[in-house]
Amino acid sequence: MTGLVVAMDGPSGSGKSSVSRGVARALGLRYLDTGAMYRAMTWWMLSQGVDLGDPATIAARCVEPSIEPGTDPDGPTIHVDGVDVGGPIRQADVTGAVSVVAAVPEVRVRLVASQREIIGAGGIVVEGRDIGTVVWPDAPVKVYLTASPEARARRRSAEVAGSTVEAQQQAMARRDALDSTRKTDPLSMAAGAVELDTTALTLDEVIAEVLRLVAEQASLSGRDQIHERT
Repeated sequence: MTGLVVAMDGPSGSGKSSVSRGVARALGLRYLDTGAMYRAMTWWMLSQGVDLGDPATIAARCVEPSIEPGTDPDGPTIHVDGVDVGGPIRQADVTGAVSVVAAVPEVRVRLVASQREIIGAGGIVVEGRDIGTVVWPDAPVKVYLTASPEARARRRSAEVAGSTVEAQQQAMARRDALDSTRKTDPLSMAAGAVELDTTALTLDEVIAEVLRLVAEQASLSGRDQIHERT
């Protein structure tokens, strides 16, 4: 498992974070939340007063902050210029703006390069929206998590104090539209990915299914190696 890369894609509220951390723990792998990196970039832009309606300015300034994600599934962290921003990046202002910042090609080029450097060491479960399609298309295990809009909204509203299911459903519909229609690296299911609908499944059931897929891939890889030797 030391070189294994598991790519976990899907829209917000589909369960990517909880499932990815659970799989990483079970397999003794590292964990990377690429969405947190885009949120961190968005938080920095907002803190600097950057006009998010000006893509050229976002592109020019995205090289400035140092963004460092932690890879411990039991305590993932994200730092910007040495400051822990794990809490601030989950606030409503960042959530409402992250799709705009993430759509800027220069932002994606910079963060994808960082993500590939981290993934390159192997032994990691990576979650995001373009892992299997762009960031690491050669991942041996690719999963695309989905859930009904209602289920996704319920999960997210339970995580956000003072939020309602209706408000979350509207916000997610807007973000889905932005993420799936952006020109650079849109949200889509990668070729060879297994689509897994989590609507009616418990967290443990989803983790178990992903672990089954990993074991299946390991078995296939083992047979391929035997065939190569013979």
